[in-house]
Parts: sequence; structure tokens; C-alpha cells
Amino acid sequence: MPPKLVLASNNRGKLAELQELLAPLGITLVAQAALGIGEAEEPHRTFVENALAKARHAARASGLPALADDAGLCVDAFGGLPGVDTAFYATQFGYPKGDEHNVRALLEQMRGVENRSAALVSTLVALRSADDPEPLIAVGRAAGEVTREPRGTNGFGFDPVMFLPAFDKTFAELPPEVKNAHSHRGQAARQMARLMRERW
Repeated sequence: MPPKLVLASNNRGKLAELQELLAPLGITLVAQAALGIGEAEEPHRTFVENALAKARHAARASGLPALADDAGLCVDAFGGLPGVDTAFYATQFGYPKGDEHNVRALLEQMRGVENRSAALVSTLVALRSADDPEPLIAVGRAAGEVTREPRGTNGFGFDPVMFLPAFDKTFAELPPEVKNAHSHRGQAARQMARLMRERW
């Protein structure tokens, strides 16, 4: 098991969540920015292709094993979009990039839409090296409904508008340990930890 992995992301929320979720393996995650590595191109239309591109880029630039996460919100009424464009969702509607703007744009676009079902999806890809022919791939999916206004102050991204019927709360209303136990990223990280134990 490699003691250190480069995380192909500069998102502090993702780094903190994944570091905690993978802590039982004794792995230290290092954000690529800390190693002077820039963002990878993400030209693909699927989470798995983009995560693979990001992991390969970080592994090649750092010489370390790499972990990448590509995640997003898939809204049923929009045919699964914004999907891979989730991070830049707000910019399509004239807002600056950012979580709060994304939430505002989503609620505006969904005004009058009755079908509120959606899923947060996280795809994790881990590589031992840039040329690893057998990437580890783990997918987590948290299905719920988009609320009509933000609720709660925990988490980041779409957490304040992602309502989970099982808890009668949004992700942002749940304590972090409960969120991590049930979130898309939590599911993917636990799956990834199992794969790393088995195969690395």
C-alpha cells in the first residue's frame, strides 16, 4: 500500500473528506497544488473518463500514485445534466463559478419543474503510476430530491439542496459523520479502500 498519494484536485472540501475516509488505510493524501501541479484538462463527457485523465496527469507530474475524483449532480428532469459540467454550472447562466452560484442557478432552472429527483455521483480512480493498465475504479451514488430552497450549513457544493428522504434532511443538515457514511463520495471512498486493500 503506498503511504502517500497525490490527490488530483485542489478542492479543500474533497481533500478533507477523502483524507478522513481513507485514514484507516494509513494513506496520506497530498493535494496536487502542494506539489506545484496544475489542473488537468477534463474534455470528456463521463465522470470515469475525466477522473482517469486527472489521475494520470497527477501521477505523471508527481511520480507518485494518484487518486482522482470526478463528481457531480445528475438531475433526472435534465437528462442527467449538469453531470460533468457541475463545477461550472453557474457560468452557463451568467454567474461566476462557485458553490453558492451553482445552487442559485439550479434552483432558478428548476423553478416550476415537478420532477425533483436527482443523484449526486462520485467516481474515484486510483493509479499506481501514470501507465498503470489496471486503474481502480469506485462509484458512489446518493439519490434524493432537489429542494426548493437551500437548507443547512454543513458540507459544500449542492449539499444544501440535496434532500435525502431516508433522513428527511438535506446533506447540509446532517452532521459530517452521518453525511460521510451515506454520501456519494463516502460510498465511493469505502469501495476504493476495499479495492486498495485487495489489489495493492
